[in-house]
Amino acid sequence: MNRDELVRKALASITEDRLRAAAVDVTSIASPTGGEAPLARWLADRLAAAGLEAHAQRIDDGQANAVGRLRGDGTGADLMLYAPIDTLTTGDPDLDVPWIGPELRPDMRAEARCEGPYVSGLGASNPKGHAACVLVVGEALAALRPRLAGDLLVAFGAGGMPTNAIAADGRVNTGHGVGCSFLLERGWQPDHAVIAKPGDFVAHDEVGLCWFEIVVPGTHTYAGSRHRLPYRNPIVTAAEVVTRLERWLADYPERHRTATAAPQGIVGSIAGGWERMLAVTPAACRIRLDLRIAPGTAPLEAKRELAAYVRQVSAELGTELAVEMVLAIPGTRTPPESWVVRSAVRAWESAHGRPHEPVGGNSGATDANILRARGIPTARVGMPKAVPEDVDVDFALGMNTVDVRAMRRLCEVLLRVAADTVTRTRAEIDETND
Repeated sequence: MNRDELVRKALASITEDRLRAAAVDVTSIASPTGGEAPLARWLADRLAAAGLEAHAQRIDDGQANAVGRLRGDGTGADLMLYAPIDTLTTGDPDLDVPWIGPELRPDMRAEARCEGPYVSGLGASNPKGHAACVLVVGEALAALRPRLAGDLLVAFGAGGMPTNAIAADGRVNTGHGVGCSFLLERGWQPDHAVIAKPGDFVAHDEVGLCWFEIVVPGTHTYAGSRHRLPYRNPIVTAAEVVTRLERWLADYPERHRTATAAPQGIVGSIAGGWERMLAVTPAACRIRLDLRIAPGTAPLEAKRELAAYVRQVSAELGTELAVEMVLAIPGTRTPPESWVVRSAVRAWESAHGRPHEPVGGNSGATDANILRARGIPTARVGMPKAVPEDVDVDFALGMNTVDVRAMRRLCEVLLRVAADTVTRTRAEIDETND
C-alpha cells in the first residue's frame, strides 16, 4: 500500500474511544520518577501483543524503559517515536503536600477520570497522554503489517522529568533523561527521532537547564544569647539574596532570547536550619535555582554570568556567597532543514490543514536534548493544553488533563512522519533532503 493509504487505514483504527481507553490505562498506573517499571512492563506487553519485537528494559528494581521494533528490510532509515513516562509529582500526599497545595485534588492522583472528551489524572497529558499516542500509533501500524524499508522504533523512557531521586536510599540519577540515555547506550539508536511532548507545534530546538546552589554563610548561635554573642542569621541574609536573584532572573530572558527560546529561571528551593530546633540559627543557608540556557549557550557561560552577579550581591550585603553548578544539560538544536523536522512540519500541516508557524518564547526542556546530544536529529511534536469549559486551568491541571480529540490529531502527525520516513530507502531520503 502507498503512504497515503497506510496513514488512512491506520488512522481509521485510531478512534477517540481507543485513545480514551489508552489514556485511562496509562494514567492509572503510577509511575513517579524512579518507579516507572510497572508501567514500562505494561507497555512492553501491549507492544508485544500487537506484534512488535518488544521488551521492558530494566534499569534497576524500580526503573525500566519499554521498547518495541517493527522491522524494515534494512534499506531505509530507522525512526524512533519516543515519549517519557514518569510524572512530575508522585500522587503520594506524604511527598507532594504541602508543596503542591494544601491537599491532593483528584487530578493529582494516579486515578484516571473521564468527563466528555477529557481524561484527567496525574500526568494524563504530560507525559501519559503523549505516551498513549505513541503506543496506539505503534499498535495501529503493527496491525497493518506494512512493508517497511527502515525500522520503526517505539520507545518509552524512564526518568524524563527534571528531578533528582525521590528516595534518599537509591540511585541519585533517576531523572533528567536517564532512561533515554540508557536505551541509546543499549543500542536503540535510530537515524531520526520524534519526541511527543506538550506543544501544538513542531520544535527543532529547545533550551537546556543548569541547576545552581548558592550557599549563604552565617553564625550558629542560640536565641537566648542573641544579645550577648555575634549574630549573623543566614536565613535573613538569604531573604535579601533571593529578592535580588528574583530581579536578576526576571531580566535574564531578554539577555538570552533567540528566535524560538526565551529561557527562564526560578528559585526552586531554600533550606536552612533545623525544623525540630528553632532555638538556634544555622551556620549556612542553601538556595537552589533552575536556570534555563538557550541552545548554543555552554553551561559554564551561564555559571560565570551567575557567579559574577553573586559576587556583586556579596559586596552589597557584606558577605561571601558561594556558587556551585550541581546539574548541567545543554540545550540542543536540529537544523530546521533536516529530514525529520521537514517531515514533521509537513505532517503537522496535513493534520491541521494550515501552514505551520514556528512558536517563539519557549523555555521547556525534554529528552529531545538527550537524543540530539547523541547525534540523533530530533523533532518535537505534541498537543496543546486541554482547557475544559468553565475551568480555570493551573499548571498542575494542564499537566493532568488531556483531550482525546487532540490526541487523535497528534496520532495523525506521528503516523504521517512514520509513513513518510520508514517507507523510503536511505537514498530516497538523502535525495529528498538535498
